[in-house]
Amino acid sequence: MNVVIVIDSLVGGGAEKVMLTLAEKMAKLHHNITILSLASNAEYDIPDIVNVDSLFSDRASKVDRFWQRKKSILTLEAWFEKKQSEVGHIDLVLSNLDRSNNLLSKSNVKNVHFVIHNSVNAELARQKKLGPFSYLYLKKSKQNLNRKSLVCVSKGVEKEITQGDLINPSAITTIYNPFDFEKIKQQANEKNSDIPNEPYLIHVGRLAKQKRHDVLFAAFAKLNKKYKLVLLCNKPAKALKLAQQYGIEKQLVVPGFQQNPYNWIKHAEALLLSSDFEGFGNVIVEALAVGTPVVSTNCTFGPSEILTGELSKYLVPVQQSETLANAVKQVLADKPNVESAAILKQVQAEQVALQYLALVN
Repeated sequence: MNVVIVIDSLVGGGAEKVMLTLAEKMAKLHHNITILSLASNAEYDIPDIVNVDSLFSDRASKVDRFWQRKKSILTLEAWFEKKQSEVGHIDLVLSNLDRSNNLLSKSNVKNVHFVIHNSVNAELARQKKLGPFSYLYLKKSKQNLNRKSLVCVSKGVEKEITQGDLINPSAITTIYNPFDFEKIKQQANEKNSDIPNEPYLIHVGRLAKQKRHDVLFAAFAKLNKKYKLVLLCNKPAKALKLAQQYGIEKQLVVPGFQQNPYNWIKHAEALLLSSDFEGFGNVIVEALAVGTPVVSTNCTFGPSEILTGELSKYLVPVQQSETLANAVKQVLADKPNVESAAILKQVQAEQVALQYLALVN
C-alpha cells in the first residue's frame, strides 16, 4: 500500500518520534511510506527505508493562518497529485498536529485519518492563558476535525472527545503508540561516557509548561542529596536557571537533546514524569521496556493506562510535589521489576502498524 504521514515538523517531540517508528515498521512490512513534513528542519535520524519530503522551507510556522491557508492548501494538493502520478493510488494518509490537520481538513485529499496525540481540553485550557487569539486559533483548529475520522493515542483521549461537544467525528478509535522494543533495547546497551557513574533520576521531555518542571524540581529538592537529576530536554540553559530557584542546580545533569535517550534511561534509578497532561506518555513505556521503574503524575491521559496493577501505586495527583517526592522514595525502596508490565504486550510496533493499516478497510 501507499501511505503518507503528514506532520508539522521532525524536530524532537513525542508525536514526531511515534510517526517515525510507525513509518519504519510499515516500511519493513513492505509498504511504500512517505513522511511529508510541513517544515524542512529535522532533529531525528531518518530510517533509510522511509522517504521524507518537506512542503515548505524552514519552520513553516504560519502556513495555516487565514491569510496564507488557501495558498498552502494548493501547495499541499499539488504535492499529493504529483505523488499519485508517481506511485499510484494513496491508500492511507495520517495527519498529525494542528498545522497539518488545518490544511488537510480543508483540502481535497482523500483517505485521511487525523491522529490526536493530546488532551484537547487541557491544550485549550493552557492556550487560554496565552491570550484570546492563541485560544481562538486552537479552538478553530480542533473544530476543523468535525466530521473527520480520528485516531486517538489513548482511551482517555477518545473518551474526552466522545463525551465532549467540541468535536463531532465521523469515526473515532484508539490505537496506542508503537514501540520497537528490539531497537530500544539495542540502543539502551550502547556505551556513552557522558552518562553519570553516581546514582541519578531522569526526566525526559521538552521544557514546556505542560511538563511542569517546577513541580519536578520542588519534588527533587525533597530527596536525598546523593542523587543527581538528568534532564533530557531542549533548553538546557533555561532548565538550569529554573533549577536555581529550588537550590538544585548543582545536582542537575543537562546534556540537551539526545538521539538515543535509552541508555540514559536504562542506567537511571527511576524515571519521573510530572506533567499536567499527556496524550499517552511514551517515555513511561520506554522506561518500563529497559527495566527502569517510573513515578508519574496521574494526569489526563495515558499514565493510568500504562502503570496498571502493582505499578499503579506509583501514580500521584498532578501538581503535588510532596506526594511526588514520597512516591519516588517508595519506588527507590521497592525497586519493582517492571519488564513484565502488561502494556508492553499491547504496544509492539508491528501490532500497532497492522492496526493503522487496517484503517484502509
